[in-house]
Amino acid sequence: EWAFDGGTKVKATASPHVVPPPMTDLAAVDPEEAFVASLSSCHMLTFLFFAARKGFTVDSYVDDAEGTLAKNAKGKMGMTEVVLHPKIAFSGDKKPSAAELDQLHHQAHEECYIANSVTTNVRIEPVS
Repeated sequence: EWAFDGGTKVKATASPHVVPPPMTDLAAVDPEEAFVASLSSCHMLTFLFFAARKGFTVDSYVDDAEGTLAKNAKGKMGMTEVVLHPKIAFSGDKKPSAAELDQLHHQAHEECYIANSVTTNVRIEPVS
């Protein structure tokens, strides 16, 4: 198990792509899922920061992120691609235009610490 500040625990397991059930706990988080989640949450938090600085009010942010585990250019298994699918709801009088929304995602991706730390191809495909 992983323990975070505040005592929250996340049950970890091997990836079912590597270790088949029943030796893998499908209800637990595997390293590949945690990797995708870290990219997704980093993008979200960075996006929310830049949106707030622009005066936008975000009511909800949901991301159905997906990752691909495959052989990389070196022939090694790795997370070769992560696609983020953020769906964002804004409220208030000031809402971003399509161009502003694209710019916020671009800026969030450029400044995300996790995205800047990996060689994985990360794409952002917002959901309308």
